[in-house]
Amino acid sequence: MSSAATRHAAHPAADAALAPVSPPPGVAGLHRGVLRGDRRAVARAISHIEQGAADAAALGAALAPHLGRAHVIGITGAPGAGKSTLVHSLLGELLARGRRVGVVAVDPSSPLSAGAVLGDRVRMGEHGAHADVFIRSVASRGHLGGLSPTTRAIVDVLDAAGFDTVIVETVGAGQSEVEIMSVADTRVVVCPPGLGDAVQASKAGLLEIADLLVVSKADLPGAEPTERDLREMLQLRHPPAAAAWKVPVLRVQATAGDGVAALVERTLEHASHAGHGRRLHADAKSAAAAARVFHLAASDPFARATGILCVRGGPGEAEVAVTLRPEHINFNGTCHGGVIFALADTAFGLAANSRGTVAAGIDAHITYQQAAAVGETLSARAHEVSRGRKLAVYRVDVSRSDGRPVSSFTGTVYLTGQHHA
Repeated sequence: MSSAATRHAAHPAADAALAPVSPPPGVAGLHRGVLRGDRRAVARAISHIEQGAADAAALGAALAPHLGRAHVIGITGAPGAGKSTLVHSLLGELLARGRRVGVVAVDPSSPLSAGAVLGDRVRMGEHGAHADVFIRSVASRGHLGGLSPTTRAIVDVLDAAGFDTVIVETVGAGQSEVEIMSVADTRVVVCPPGLGDAVQASKAGLLEIADLLVVSKADLPGAEPTERDLREMLQLRHPPAAAAWKVPVLRVQATAGDGVAALVERTLEHASHAGHGRRLHADAKSAAAAARVFHLAASDPFARATGILCVRGGPGEAEVAVTLRPEHINFNGTCHGGVIFALADTAFGLAANSRGTVAAGIDAHITYQQAAAVGETLSARAHEVSRGRKLAVYRVDVSRSDGRPVSSFTGTVYLTGQHHA
């Protein structure tokens, strides 16, 4: 979710997200360079974002009125599915069609430097120097969902710079890591041969977000059964309306280029059907979800009685905080475990109910890492890990104001289908 959208939702007096914003002097030149498509300016702007520069938010706000032209294609799938090889082949096909292409490749973080491992850049190196291609590898930094915390903002920079297509390749994603659905206009899920039987193919999660399903490494013996399993999985979904997009299953052998042109055709067809700017259209939903989170928190007598305050909200997200008082302390002189649980559980409940559907908690687990004392402020940040038709899973991280972790909490809710009044 866009942090800028959340701030606007939490502070109604703020300017509208797409209103013209004059960049501060420190980034005015960078802003102009990005809009001209200058590669150095694009690279510097992305570095600004990744490093968390103080004026990065101002730069993003200044670029906001220039967004929405690029077609964002998300490439996701399990580790080893052949995503990077597929992106390399897509680059060649898109360049042959005269399109300017930006790539955001999310790599695992190095355990030593926390930077990107850069495996994707190695596999795409042939096109990296092309004048119409810009490739940036970013580290996931432990972020769940298959992306990095800065992916959306980087996509915005490439969009503002005039790239026709922006490809986002996720780090190897499991079935619950579906954050790409909030960023990409067209979501391509890559499935290697050997997925297993039809039960595996029909699991909820990653496969359900696909706009296109691709069987990679189509020269291998298991490609045909995998294609069959995927088609059977699609039959188990609720039948789409007549006007709805029907998810195709395509076989591709990226190393030989087989099936790549057909895949590009179907992505362009989907763009014509669904349009561009999915991540931008989500801003209104983000604002509504944030308002709902604050409303639910304000109407919670237990939260008020314990001093728990809502700090932030959005779709599937919530942050709450409490400053510890003497009545929060246990017989050992540190924060009572029940207070920490209540704080985490409040964030969990708000995040789970942020989308307007009543969610009932059915399971929760908590671990404790650090003690806390009177006067310290604890924050609990909840985010959605996975969401199906009936169940959703959330993780909550509780930390002190100095950033040190205090507790980790995971919870599962049942989605009742009822809506909040």
